[in-house]
Formats: sequence, C-alpha cells, structure tokens
Amino acid sequence: MSANDMGNYTLITANRNYSSWSLRPWVLMKALGIPFADRIKPFTQAVNYEAFRAFSPTGQVPVLLDGERTVWDSLGIVLYLAERHDGIWPRDETARAFAICGVTEMHGGFSALRNQCPMNVGVRVRMAAHDAALEKDVARLKELFEEGLDRFDGPWLAGPDLTALDAFFAPVAFRVRTHGLDFGRGQKWVERVLAHPAMQQWETEALAESWREPSHESEIGASGKLVEDFRTD
Repeated sequence: MSANDMGNYTLITANRNYSSWSLRPWVLMKALGIPFADRIKPFTQAVNYEAFRAFSPTGQVPVLLDGERTVWDSLGIVLYLAERHDGIWPRDETARAFAICGVTEMHGGFSALRNQCPMNVGVRVRMAAHDAALEKDVARLKELFEEGLDRFDGPWLAGPDLTALDAFFAPVAFRVRTHGLDFGRGQKWVERVLAHPAMQQWETEALAESWREPSHESEIGASGKLVEDFRTD
C-alpha cells in the first residue's frame, strides 16, 4: 500500500453551500473511499484570490495536497487521482470514453446554468423565467443524462458504479433541486445522487454552516424568489 492509500492527501475546499467546484473531487473521494484530510477555507468576500493564493496557484479551490505536491483545479485533481486509484473512470472502454467527454463538457460548458442557477444547497428558489440559453443547457443535460443511463444500463451515468462523471454533475443535482428544474427521465439520477451518503454528508454540513457571503447570497436572490431556507440561522 502506498502513502497515498494510507491517507496522505489533504483536500482544500470552500463553503459547502456555495462551492460547486469543491464538491466534485470531495464527493468522488468520499464515494470511492479514498482517505483525505478535509480542510475548509470559506469564501469571506466576493473575490478571495489573495487569501487563497496562500495555498492555491490560481487563488481558487479545490486544491489537493499530496505531501509536497500541490494539485489544483477539479479536473486536474480527478486526472491525478485516476493515475493512482481504481474506480475514477468506468472499466468499460466505451463507457470510459463517454465519461471522459462528459466530464470535460461539464468542466468547460453550461455557463447559463452556472450563472442563472447558482448552487446554494440549503435554499429553494422559484425562478422568475427560463431564457433560451438556460433552456439550451437544460436540454443538453437531459440528453446527456438519458444517453448515459440508456447506453450503460445505469443506475449511474456511465454504468453500475459512481465515477468521475457522476461527481462532476453532482452540483447539477443540487441546482436542479434548488431551482425546481425539470430533468425528465434524468430526474431518477438526480434523486439517486442526492441520496448518496457522501452527498448527504455534504448537505448536512452545508445546512449547519453559519457563513453567509453577501455576493453569493445576492446571486440566489437574482435567480428568483427565495421560498425556503433550511440553513442554520
């Protein structure tokens, strides 16, 4: 067993309520049983670049520390872990190709969904309207989810096991619930990932957070009418 397998990693993430990029490697490592020390650096202002530069070359999270080595960006972290641990990608070659493409599409796309449906785990919002750009993103996500479930027989997006593909779309599941989006047959996957123990742990910690960062809260306000807030006061 290597030092990595014995838990030499430290994963630095931000607020559970807001940080969708942090959720990706966190939920994947939890789901696959890859041990790590969990360190939270909360967003304290709209731009945290200078404070985060103390541990992150980009001034952003997530960051994985492996001894003296720093690995940054959610995709960089997943690629790094895939060289050291089984289960990051599907075993089946066709499913693996689909998962890799889906992960890179999520990493670089869906800007309307990101901007108009910000992640805030603890609240529910009634959206004012869906513009054409958001409808296009939702349609593509539904198409991708249904293709994965149909081609690889589920229950996860690339087959029988949760992989990096599911982890990269995990923040979408929270967005779907928060903003009441319709995901058609893909809703089965949304409900499955929300029920996963790792996601349940993330949500429990999100609801217990006392941090409120004004710019992130205003993003939620701009997306529609806040109808429920389950977070600790």
